[in-house]
Amino acid sequence: MKHRRGFNPLQRMSAHRKALKRNMVTSLFRQERIKTTKAKALEVRRTAEKMITRAKEDSVHNRRIVSSRLFDEGVVAKLFTDIAPRMKDRNGGYTRIIKLGERKGDAAEIVILELVDYKLDTEDKKKAKKGEEKKGVKGEAKSTKGKGK
Repeated sequence: MKHRRGFNPLQRMSAHRKALKRNMVTSLFRQERIKTTKAKALEVRRTAEKMITRAKEDSVHNRRIVSSRLFDEGVVAKLFTDIAPRMKDRNGGYTRIIKLGERKGDAAEIVILELVDYKLDTEDKKKAKKGEEKKGVKGEAKSTKGKGK
């Protein structure tokens, strides 16, 4: 039973665990989407959601508390100016976990942890790739003709 267990120690020493959480939360806020194991994602989610709740009210006190847990000032600024205002209307549940399957080596369950309002830019990427392919084909054709002479 899991009575009175406040967190998952993740089989790490406390300093290693704190550094792991700090780095993963920083990556989540920087990229808004990370791929990790289910156990780590559940622990990181707890920390990230608490920070987003703090960031919804922009005050010096809240900035200092979040800054003490995240060491990247750029990410702290992004959290308070970009991420938290997008979550202003939500009462919680700022992240989602999407299951991907099991890792081949050790059968650990792999998931994607992302912010709820994360959107893939697939249409923009497709348009950019089509434009690059057209330019690339023309450029290659010209370069091969020039080399043959």
